[in-house]
Amino acid sequence: MSDAPEVRPPVVTPVRVVIALCLLAPFVAMLWVGSYAKVDPEFIGIPFFYWYQMLWVLISTALTMIAYQLWQRDQRARRGGAK
Repeated sequence: MSDAPEVRPPVVTPVRVVIALCLLAPFVAMLWVGSYAKVDPEFIGIPFFYWYQMLWVLISTALTMIAYQLWQRDQRARRGGAK
């Protein structure tokens, strides 16, 4: 008999896939520079290049909050609803 805790392999669930997509989307959007490397359309005099990046700051914040909430819910469900 071993005192070592049981090691369970990682489980890929639909919720975890959504979490990964929420965290991956901002990276893909910012690394794909060709999609936003332009001046038009302007928004209140600000070139597209700048306001697109600033918009992604807000979107990234929202997606990170969603991912965190989903992760917390997933962890509670895995522990059997404790806490």
